[in-house]
Amino acid sequence: MRLVIARCSVDYVGRLSAHLPMATRLLIVKADGSVLVHSDGGSYKPLNWMSPPCRLEESPGSWRVVSKGGEELRITIEDVLHDSTHELGTDPGLTKDGVEAHLQELLAAPLHLDGVEQLTRYLELLNRDPALSPVRGVFAAQEIRPQARVLAEDRGIRCVTLDYNAMRGIELEGTLF
Repeated sequence: MRLVIARCSVDYVGRLSAHLPMATRLLIVKADGSVLVHSDGGSYKPLNWMSPPCRLEESPGSWRVVSKGGEELRITIEDVLHDSTHELGTDPGLTKDGVEAHLQELLAAPLHLDGVEQLTRYLELLNRDPALSPVRGVFAAQEIRPQARVLAEDRGIRCVTLDYNAMRGIELEGTLF
C-alpha cells in the first residue's frame, strides 16, 4: 500500500465529471490497485476513488488513473508532503512510532466479530516481521458490539469508543441524549 499526502487538485472524467480544488489530500494506492482520494479533515469516506481494475500512470506533478471502462481520475500534484509505501500488500493502516507499531481499524459502523478476526489476522502477519514487531491492535469506532469487545480484549486488542462530533469540535444542541 502506498500513502501520499499532497497538495493537489482532482478531476474525474467519466459518466459524470467532478472537480476537487487544490487542497491537502491523502492519496491511497491499495494492493488491489484501487486509488482513493481522502480529505485531510478527518473524514473516513473517500472524496473520490477508482476501483480495480485500473491503471495508474505517474509523471512529475500528476497522476492519471484510468479504469477498464475508460473513466479517468486526474490528480494534479502541487507539493508532496509525505510519500510512503507499505510492502506487505495488505491494508492494515499501519503507523510506526519508534517503539512499536499501532494498528487501528477506524470504522463508522459498529465493530463486529468479523472485524476482530480481520484485525487479528493483520496483527499476526505484521508481527512476523522483526522490524515491526511488536505490533499492538486498537479498535476505534463510534460503537463496538459487546461480543466483539470481549473477543478483542481477550486477544489483547484495546478497544476505544470515539465520539466523532466531539473530535471535530461539533456540539449538538437541543438533543435529548
